[in-house]
Amino acid sequence: MTVLDFTALAMFASGESQFTFYNIVSNITIPGWVVVSVLTLQLVYMIAIGIERYLTYGKTKAQSMLYAPKVSQALKKGDLAEAISLSDKFKDSHLAMVVSSGLKEFQAGSGSETMEASKRALERAIAVKTAELKRGLSGLASVGSTAPFVGLLGTVIGIMFAFDVIATTKNAGIAEVGGKIAEALVATAYGIAVAVPGVWLFNWFSNKVTSFSVEMENTASELVDFFIKQRK
Repeated sequence: MTVLDFTALAMFASGESQFTFYNIVSNITIPGWVVVSVLTLQLVYMIAIGIERYLTYGKTKAQSMLYAPKVSQALKKGDLAEAISLSDKFKDSHLAMVVSSGLKEFQAGSGSETMEASKRALERAIAVKTAELKRGLSGLASVGSTAPFVGLLGTVIGIMFAFDVIATTKNAGIAEVGGKIAEALVATAYGIAVAVPGVWLFNWFSNKVTSFSVEMENTASELVDFFIKQRK
């Protein structure tokens, strides 16, 4: 071990280590800053999508809870016009979009093909609303799957520069290569820190969408039963 190594270890033991946050940041190279910038953009995107989806799903669920008993009462009375009017008032409800599509198709038709047309309208509405609820989730999945590799790229860059310092500096010790190694470790940690909540949010929101899809399928099935009874 060289004198520089003993000096660096002595500074670390005495609490005078130069590996502070400021020193680590000041040692980051331009390629390292590119990696950090990409990870920061992914983090900002993840936060923005997370907040937007959370508010959207909360509003969807709240309006559906208010809408369901009201439209149920209207259908029990056989008042299709009132049911359609209620659906138009609760536009953020995932159930309202499905029910409204089916009722409008059923009300407009009069022949034997009305039932099939209503079923197709329900299927289209479910597909459109499901796609709308999934908006942004693929981006979260991409952040969760790519952030660790972006961080790994930063690690590789930091190690490469550390070896370059070792190759060009005689008797290079911890003081010379420590900043580059710290940069590499910071990039890895940052990538993992971005990826973990990204994966967690994607799984959580995906479960929410699955729950909404089941509710829409059940509502469509009940509405078809209502149409059959009306025809009889």
